[in-house]
Amino acid sequence: MDFQEGLPDRLASVKTGANQPVRLFCQDECRIGLMPITRHRATLPGVKPIQEAKPGYEYFYLYGAVEPETGQRFFTEHERLNSDCFQRFLDRFAEAFPRSHNILVLDNGQFHKAKKLSIPKNIDLTFLPPYSPELNPVERLWQDLKDQLSFDFYEHLSSLRQETRMALRRYTDRAIRSLTGYSYLLEARHVLSS
Repeated sequence: MDFQEGLPDRLASVKTGANQPVRLFCQDECRIGLMPITRHRATLPGVKPIQEAKPGYEYFYLYGAVEPETGQRFFTEHERLNSDCFQRFLDRFAEAFPRSHNILVLDNGQFHKAKKLSIPKNIDLTFLPPYSPELNPVERLWQDLKDQLSFDFYEHLSSLRQETRMALRRYTDRAIRSLTGYSYLLEARHVLSS
C-alpha cells in the first residue's frame, strides 16, 4: 500500500486517540539567501537574458506548515536547518494551534527524527516516503515564493527577509489552498471529519 492510500487509515487511528478536533498540516523548510534566484525567460532565438549577479552567501531558513483544506499557515525564520531550530518551530506551532490535535506531514530529514526532540502533546508527525518531495504540497508554495523573489537583487539579508515576509503576507487562504490542496490530502482529511 502506498503512502497516499494508507494515509486515511493512519489519520483514523490518530482521530480515535485525540480528544480535540484533528487538523492536517504539511510541513517543510526552505533556504532563502542572497544568491540570486534565476528563472527561465523567453527571449528571441540566440539571445541570452542578462541579469545582474553578485553571489552572496548569507541565508536564512523558513520553516513552514500549511493546512491544505483551509489555507491556514504558520512560518518561522531560523538561521540553521537542525533539530534545535525544528524543536523551536514545533513548540511555537503547538502554541499557535493549542485547541486542536495537529498532524504534521513532513519529509524524512534527520533533524525531524532526532532523539532529543520533544514532540508537543498536540502534535503527531507523519513521515512521507523517502525521496518523494512531490507528495509534499509545501514544495509548491516554496517554488511560488521563489518565483516572486527571483530576478531581484538584494544587497543585504535584512532587505531580503523583509521582502520575503511581505510576500508571505500577500498570500490569501484561497491562494494557499490552490497551491497545496492535493486531492489525496483533502480526501484523507475527510476521514477526520467523518
